[in-house]
Amino acid sequence: MAGVFIFSNFEKKQISIVEFYQDFKLGILGGGQLGRMLIQSAVDLNLYVCTLDPDKEAPCAKIAHEFVLGDPTDYDTVYNFGKDKNLITIEIENVNADALQALANEGKTIFPQPSCIKIIQDKRLQKQFYRNNSIPTSDFELINDIDELSKFPHLFPAFQKLGKSGYDGRGVQQLNSVSDLSKAMDGPSLIEKQIEFEKEISVIVARNSKGEKAHFPVTEMIFHPVHNLVEYLMAPAQITEAQEKEAVEIAERVIESLGMVGLLAVEMFLTKDGKILVNEAAPRPHNSGHQTIEANFTSQYEQLLRAILGLPLGSTKQLKPAAMVNLLGADGYSGLAKYEGLNDVLGIEGVHIHLYGKKITKPFRKMGHITILDDEVSGLKQKADIIKEKFRVIA
Repeated sequence: MAGVFIFSNFEKKQISIVEFYQDFKLGILGGGQLGRMLIQSAVDLNLYVCTLDPDKEAPCAKIAHEFVLGDPTDYDTVYNFGKDKNLITIEIENVNADALQALANEGKTIFPQPSCIKIIQDKRLQKQFYRNNSIPTSDFELINDIDELSKFPHLFPAFQKLGKSGYDGRGVQQLNSVSDLSKAMDGPSLIEKQIEFEKEISVIVARNSKGEKAHFPVTEMIFHPVHNLVEYLMAPAQITEAQEKEAVEIAERVIESLGMVGLLAVEMFLTKDGKILVNEAAPRPHNSGHQTIEANFTSQYEQLLRAILGLPLGSTKQLKPAAMVNLLGADGYSGLAKYEGLNDVLGIEGVHIHLYGKKITKPFRKMGHITILDDEVSGLKQKADIIKEKFRVIA
């Protein structure tokens, strides 16, 4: 079995003695593409990795040392999965945090901590957390059912977000006025005022058990106009030094306020009047950090491992300007995935392709991503446009 260097009783004793465990097991809840790239980074540290996912064809299924088929939202499944693991982390926040807390109470190491996961996996709790900790965010109100929406006409135009189970554009509904209430979703949710923004940006920050922090350069996210998925991003973001400093300070304040150990992606709006407001956060690797594999000294995946193992955080310095293009299933195609234009894009200098091992494509499913490196931002934009024109995932 693989071995790993890990700080012994680091959080309690604050010592720098390193012990070597030949039977160390890292458990990851979720077996998607984020877990796949985390495993690829874990190989460099000789880590033995076990994953849990409900899909037998999950991206992690064929590369994890152990793959367990099961529901990460089920209490017993998560508890039993974690019993023989030395350290447990997540690649998706839709997990059973109560089971993780029970494991933590029995002495298991869980990063990010279950208390942090509980806050972030419920958008209502997350939004209230920002308000309680004076973290800038948009105006909002919590509602328990659809009938309460009409009480807050001052927030329209607005977005309604379900408290739980929403991701990748699901569980979000735009409401332009009270007359749109027929489109609203029923159930515990929040309604927040629509922001007139100049850019959507993201800061990924890591924090280890010693309290050391390191942030990646601010990235700029460009979303698909219809499906609310990141279509591509630019790193570093084209913003002022003052705006970059403020965005980093906000992200660090979020992870400090949570007291979280691990990796946190903080998505923000840069408003048209120059304010920076937190939209949402994710306590795991994030779409806005895929490019760090090629573009930075340390990738977000290696940084997560360093943080949760109690190791020194790596340099996040960026080597070159980078862009990342999401490879989404083409509209109108479902079935066995075929990659059209692969030769064309691989012939472009600075292009690195990552396919997620998903056999079946369907419209707008995340099937992979392409990182582009270039000396100039203008070159990145030109290459990104070529890739979006030439490359399609069809069936």
